[in-house]
Amino acid sequence: MTDDTKPITPEIVEDENESKDGQLVQQSIKPDILYLIPITGRPHLPAQAQPLLVSKKRWEETLTKASKDSKNLLGLAYVREVKGKYVYKEDFPKVGCVVRMMNVVEFQGNIQFIAQGLERFRIKRFLSDKPPFVVQAEYFEKIEENANELKAYAIAIINAIKQLLSLNPLYSEEVRQYLGMFSPDQPSLLTDFAAGITTASGDDLQKVLELSSVMDRMKKVMMLLQKEIEIAKLQSKIQKDVNTQVDENKRKFFLKEQLKAIQKELGLAKDDKTSDVEKFKKKFAKLEPPEHVTKRFNEEIEKLSVLETGSSEYGVTRNYLDWITSFPWGVYSKDNIDIDRAEKVLDRDHAGLSDVKERIIEFFAAGIYKKDIAGSIILFVGPPGVGKTSIGKSIAEAVGRKFYRFSLGGMRDEAEIKGHRRTYVGALPGKLVQALKDTEVANPVIMLDEVDKIGMSYQGDPASALLEVLDPEQNSEFLDHYMDLRIDLSKVLFICTANQLDTIPRPLLDRMDQINLSGYITQEKMEIARKHLWPRLLKRNNLTSKKITITDPTIRHLIEGFAREAGVRNLEKLLNKIIRKSIVSILKEKKEKIRINIKSLEDLLGPPVFKDDNQMSGIGVITGLAWTQLGGVTLPIEAIRVHEKNSGFQLTGKLGEVMQESATIAYSYVRANLSSFKINKDYFDNAFIHIHVPEGATPKDGPSAGITITTAIVSLATGKRIKRPLAMTGEITLTGEVLPVGGIKEKIIAARRSNIREIILPDGCIPDFKKLPEHIKEGITFHFAKKYKDVFKIVFTK
Repeated sequence: MTDDTKPITPEIVEDENESKDGQLVQQSIKPDILYLIPITGRPHLPAQAQPLLVSKKRWEETLTKASKDSKNLLGLAYVREVKGKYVYKEDFPKVGCVVRMMNVVEFQGNIQFIAQGLERFRIKRFLSDKPPFVVQAEYFEKIEENANELKAYAIAIINAIKQLLSLNPLYSEEVRQYLGMFSPDQPSLLTDFAAGITTASGDDLQKVLELSSVMDRMKKVMMLLQKEIEIAKLQSKIQKDVNTQVDENKRKFFLKEQLKAIQKELGLAKDDKTSDVEKFKKKFAKLEPPEHVTKRFNEEIEKLSVLETGSSEYGVTRNYLDWITSFPWGVYSKDNIDIDRAEKVLDRDHAGLSDVKERIIEFFAAGIYKKDIAGSIILFVGPPGVGKTSIGKSIAEAVGRKFYRFSLGGMRDEAEIKGHRRTYVGALPGKLVQALKDTEVANPVIMLDEVDKIGMSYQGDPASALLEVLDPEQNSEFLDHYMDLRIDLSKVLFICTANQLDTIPRPLLDRMDQINLSGYITQEKMEIARKHLWPRLLKRNNLTSKKITITDPTIRHLIEGFAREAGVRNLEKLLNKIIRKSIVSILKEKKEKIRINIKSLEDLLGPPVFKDDNQMSGIGVITGLAWTQLGGVTLPIEAIRVHEKNSGFQLTGKLGEVMQESATIAYSYVRANLSSFKINKDYFDNAFIHIHVPEGATPKDGPSAGITITTAIVSLATGKRIKRPLAMTGEITLTGEVLPVGGIKEKIIAARRSNIREIILPDGCIPDFKKLPEHIKEGITFHFAKKYKDVFKIVFTK
């Protein structure tokens, strides 16, 4: 005996519950005073003898006193749930079980003993309401009941237990022997024993413990046993079904193996290696590979023929041959290029974008003339939601080629492009090889989406890996690391998409033919909503135009008041929201038809987000035009004189370095040319000016706000304001030159969306301006300025 298992009490009471014939008899032990311990999980029953483990720290004093004062007798009471750290007298039930403690030992900070159930008791009152708990106990009086009926129930319980034991293999032979110690003449102990061997909940067993009538207990326990038998039958059936299925699978496996062996002996079947070799040769014979591919294939087939099928090298070689024979060597789809058909497809799938469609038709025309449309890498650049990806799909349909798209956004591993080397476990070819395998032709249309969002990490630079792919002079001999074969990608039509050009490496951008998608004006958005978005959303929701209708003025109000962004993605979300809310009305109010007008639109979506009169105006307030990833936007700039204590100026609005330099140049230019603008020569000597670009939480940068900031400072210094809706864009130098800027189309569309009908542009932007479609320029007065003095005359003298 170790020091950790020292017995607490020296006195061991003899067991007095066993008669001479080996059968258990209930001993009349009914002490008035009991020490009490709570137990969780399941209550203890008089017929049970099982080990218990309790905390030494909490209950050592209780067990010691029970051993000394009560001759190893202890009260156990079932507590359903212990709320908090301690147990209180209110947590105890009214009925518990008297047990005798035997073989009490310490074990790793706990106390373990065997609790032999003896008698039910009822708590009359608490003599101590904190540990050690002491109660005054009273016991159930014996109730006279029909002996024959009790005996019948006892026999039924014994039979039920035997049936349960035959069904459930978890019960051991010792339990069977223990059951043999009970007889029908001891119904109370038998009933408690039967309840204890079930998996019933603690609450159900507590109900059995609290019943004073043996007959009522037997009825309750019979129900628990029947439930247990049904569960055991179900478990047995499930186990039998599983075993049957397993045996059937084993039988089929052995029969198949025997069949293979017999067929092999008779020469009717080949082994796996021979089958693989013949399969690969058959697949390769259907292709038209170049000579270097055929040579590599023969080498790998020869290697496969001598390898053991169980070796790892066999699996690597087999996978490699599978890729070689699945690649479409020499398989090309026939182009079906027709100018008229291409125009119909583009007009059917896209409204607006006339300049983009014209550029695509030019591309097709050049392909028809030279009988090959490969060689150009198209790059669609524009804000989200303008249809870059869908135009790529339309091009593939117009050409009659298969289409494959994968996104480059967030790609950090160059192996995604050029493949892994075969020395690595789990190596795979790059996305381009997978694209050709999936399309089953060597000249599909492959769309590289989000080319401006390629990542870079220690694993490599995917953008650099694309240089070989997208260079028409190099991609005829593209080398994938996994295939380790030269692959001709010159026949593939690559289409790339991007939201901006700043993050695309210049060498990569130099290889692409750029097409700008600037965004849509209101009329184009209305056409898109009527012809494409609304019908598609109705079909998606299993509705028709007769069920829900929307008027043209409502669509215009929706676009101008809620969806002024460059693309149409937000417009589609709003239309979908209108349909969802209309469906709710149809289901709740049982409406047969719903018509959406301007009034009901605002009931569904709330007040408009944008208003016509939202342009800021006043002295020192000028509206500029800017380009962002989301398209063109109007950019108001404010200037105010803060105080006259000292000279200087302050910038706010989360401006980037370029805009800060533009503001500094504008301030210096105005101070150097006071007389030209009729500004008091002493104005700036003591004036501290604050220049702010609203929406301070939005980062802003770019070389197009120079003349706008200059005009705001001049307006402040002269006290003159612009009394008409006017916007401008352009950079300024210290000598007053107005430099050209980009994004002219996007900026004009933004001004049109904000109902601005007069715009000042740099004189150097005239070539870009002339390329714009007439419907974008219509209704707007344009001024062109070479020097800032031209801007001053337009703004303050007209």
